[in-house]
Amino acid sequence: MLRSISHHRLTTLPLLGACYSMTAVPKPIANPEVFYTKLFINNEWCSSISGKSFPTIDPSNGQVIAYVAEAEKADVDVAVKAAREAFKLGSPWRRMDASQRGELLYRLANLVERDRVYLASLETMDNGKPFTQSYSVDLNAVVNVYKYFAGIADKYHGKTIPMDGNFFCYTQHEPVGVCGQIIPWNFPLVMQGWKLGPALASGNTVVMKVAEQTPLTALYIASLIKEAGFPPGVVNILTGFGHTAGVALAQHMDVGKIAFTGSTEVGKLIQQAAGTTNLKRETLELGGKSPCIVLADADLEHAVEQCHEALFFNMGQCCAAGSRTFVEESVYDEFIERTVEKAKLRKIGNPFDLDTQHGPQISKEQFEKILSYIQSGQTEGAKLMHGGDRFGEKGFFITPTVFADVQDNMRIAKEEIFGPVQPVFKFKRIQEAIERANNTRYGLAAGIFTKDIDRAMLLTQALEAGTVWVNTYNIVASQAPFGGFKESGNGRELGEDGLREYTEMKTVTIKIPKKNS
Repeated sequence: MLRSISHHRLTTLPLLGACYSMTAVPKPIANPEVFYTKLFINNEWCSSISGKSFPTIDPSNGQVIAYVAEAEKADVDVAVKAAREAFKLGSPWRRMDASQRGELLYRLANLVERDRVYLASLETMDNGKPFTQSYSVDLNAVVNVYKYFAGIADKYHGKTIPMDGNFFCYTQHEPVGVCGQIIPWNFPLVMQGWKLGPALASGNTVVMKVAEQTPLTALYIASLIKEAGFPPGVVNILTGFGHTAGVALAQHMDVGKIAFTGSTEVGKLIQQAAGTTNLKRETLELGGKSPCIVLADADLEHAVEQCHEALFFNMGQCCAAGSRTFVEESVYDEFIERTVEKAKLRKIGNPFDLDTQHGPQISKEQFEKILSYIQSGQTEGAKLMHGGDRFGEKGFFITPTVFADVQDNMRIAKEEIFGPVQPVFKFKRIQEAIERANNTRYGLAAGIFTKDIDRAMLLTQALEAGTVWVNTYNIVASQAPFGGFKESGNGRELGEDGLREYTEMKTVTIKIPKKNS
């Protein structure tokens, strides 16, 4: 019997498994010019109706980059009206063949590729993630997701159904209509692509509220949408806050579907808003506290590397982060030692330096929240092995932090930290690891590290998670559905399942007249 599982030894960055060479990464634009700061409605740039604006901050130094328009309910109403007009029967968008929609998405992908260095530089300045990640990982994912949904636009269709009697029955997939989309700040470009790709491929129109912390790349993509040739009103991009613009979008009676990526707490409010208004459909990709389980027979060097990236990738600001590392007792001490050494070597600093692996947290608020979790870990008795403090004198940098001897009842073991804090747990038996891994309200992802195929298959079946990685982590593909169990959300994004979330199924039954004999 086959008893081992092979794994790649290539150095990879997570998210689409993008292999990269430092020599292949071009020089970034250190201070990219900001071209767009207004709302994008009906293919036009406009100020908010209130005239309000708000600052977006460079997290590496705490300085204001630019002021952007602040959308509120009145602006949401205008954007939804434009999207409704664009979706009307007889409009250019509704008359457009599915293959033509695919062609527009291909054009958008090519424009993103054309402006890749600028977009990656703008993302790094506004978000703080290292330029190597913005360029090699995030932009790869963006281009790939637009191309994937461009290709599937005219290939997702209904079927004929053999029905008893003189009837001809078939199904067809129709767009939902106006889709409200709310995206987070941790992967601004990627999450925009995950939302726009399936919505546009299936013929919907969109009103998107982008994260107030990271609005700049989304607005630049809006300019590319117009350049690609999408008709007015098909895509509308709003900058603003969740408690005003986000709430108005979730409660709007003319929005047929809401898609949200963010915290579980806000996801529940979105679901309530949908239920108390027009029962709009929703896709919710929410929080996580994902386990990585390292068995004693695993390639320990590889497991340490993968668990390190599972947590510290994107400064720990990842919903699927491997934020609970369970290690079998016999290799626990060695794993801790190697993990600490790995954390010490992680290069933290200016995100525009090509050798930087670790940038700042997104905001002062997030920075302080993470430090409070680190303090609680120490107070509750976890052993701080490395990090736990601020890095540098400006910006929102936190040193990669490793805790050992973590117990399941500690806050750092139960709550989503969304930062560079790796809690490591010890277990004795595989059944114990399964029970502890599943003992959470979340169920987004999980990682397994072993050479034993039987144990791997047992764990993949037993773990309550929407995605399970074996001997790897954070490998996401446009073709593969992504989403969570339990309080990690509803529905799926990406792949054919992600496209299905943006369509309504219609059954058509036609009576066939009997022929005269």
